[in-house]
Amino acid sequence: MLHPTARLVDAATGVTLTGATLRARVDEAATGYLRAPSGLVMARTPISVDAAVRYLGAMAVGRPIALLDPALPATTMHDLVRRYEPAVLLGGTEAPCGYRPADLPALGPAWCPERPSEVVPHPDLGLLLATSGSTGSPKLVRLAHAAVLANARSIAAALGIDGGEVAPTSLPLFYSYGLSVLNSHLVAGATVVFEAGGIVSRTFWATVADHGVTSLAAVPAQYEMLRRLRFDPARHPSLRTLTQAGGRLRPELLTDFAARMESVGGRLHVMYGQTEATARMTALPPERLAGKPGSVGPAIPGGRLSIRDGDGEATASPQTVGEVVYQGPSVMMGYAERAEDLARGDDLGGTLATGDLGHLDDEGFLYLTGRLKRIGKVFGTRLNLDDVERLARGLGSVAAVGADDRVIVWAERATAEICRRAAPALAEELRLHNTGIEVRGIDRLPLLANGKVDYRALEARS
Repeated sequence: MLHPTARLVDAATGVTLTGATLRARVDEAATGYLRAPSGLVMARTPISVDAAVRYLGAMAVGRPIALLDPALPATTMHDLVRRYEPAVLLGGTEAPCGYRPADLPALGPAWCPERPSEVVPHPDLGLLLATSGSTGSPKLVRLAHAAVLANARSIAAALGIDGGEVAPTSLPLFYSYGLSVLNSHLVAGATVVFEAGGIVSRTFWATVADHGVTSLAAVPAQYEMLRRLRFDPARHPSLRTLTQAGGRLRPELLTDFAARMESVGGRLHVMYGQTEATARMTALPPERLAGKPGSVGPAIPGGRLSIRDGDGEATASPQTVGEVVYQGPSVMMGYAERAEDLARGDDLGGTLATGDLGHLDDEGFLYLTGRLKRIGKVFGTRLNLDDVERLARGLGSVAAVGADDRVIVWAERATAEICRRAAPALAEELRLHNTGIEVRGIDRLPLLANGKVDYRALEARS
């Protein structure tokens, strides 16, 4: 994973790890894992150089590591520990019942179980990432070491990343898109600058200037923020590449930012991915954006796209709408819902049925048209819309639909005041920004002939 010229920079302190220094830190972390009980590592993962080093150390010695949101509620963490039985728990100030402090200074605060798990993870297993958003305790995606490396190399090739590139941590490391930025830059010998302030903070843009940041990865909600911030690439002469994934960007916003970047000789890459394929699966070349409106591009190097029609048959016929299927070395081994699943091998054989609907044109460029499953995407986080409805049942009869980068909850006979108060409460429960959830009143939910909610009619109104 580590190219000899790769660099990690702490923006707050200016500390830089590169070459032999970076390798020594990673080796130190790797040695810490070798001294720890064997099995799964579960790590709370903030945006920090230390967290990245711990991740790289685990990958270096073949230890499967689950990267988790450090802000997960204690009840969720306890449930994850109960279900997955980690041999090492990193981060935090308290351990779940049955765990004791471990003397592993190279790994920071660490905890090990009093009674080790009997499960032996599969030797190919390298990384586990959550995929179900913040509604309840998530299931994890099982990714092989080889898949992580293959995806990093493919993204580096698709984006032309080389040793001169500098990227900030604009996205969390426990999120597949954010982690893929780290991986693709390190494998190419580039630089990653750790800045935890986020794109709305002054420190972030000071970091862009001070460290000569060349590219910025963002999800649709962040592009909305950039527009409100009146982002002007002319003010940031080193920044010449924007990438977008994590959901559909509004067409007018896409056109706007493409024009902003083109005005300074820069570029905008539209991409599409899923955690189940390690990260990004397609990339639209900037020079094809104008001629392929609405496309997310062809498959990244090493990947292949096809469409599964209504009969379940794969087809390469242009314009046929069906389920998008991705094949490639970065496809997950499968899901894990409990410790026993960690011992499983590759369940998918490199083929992923994405659950998204779309079609390919005659050049193999993908156009997404909808979803098969009840999943919404908010700020790059996938939410089970059925779970959202369950959380909103206090409002009476409700229906939740996805709309661009937010979820809209329709509530029968809810007044404007009820809707106004319900939205921030739901957002807090889902651990999302208030702008990600909207509650609207409706006289009566539309129904299909079979008595089920007509979600398509609600989507059309959203």
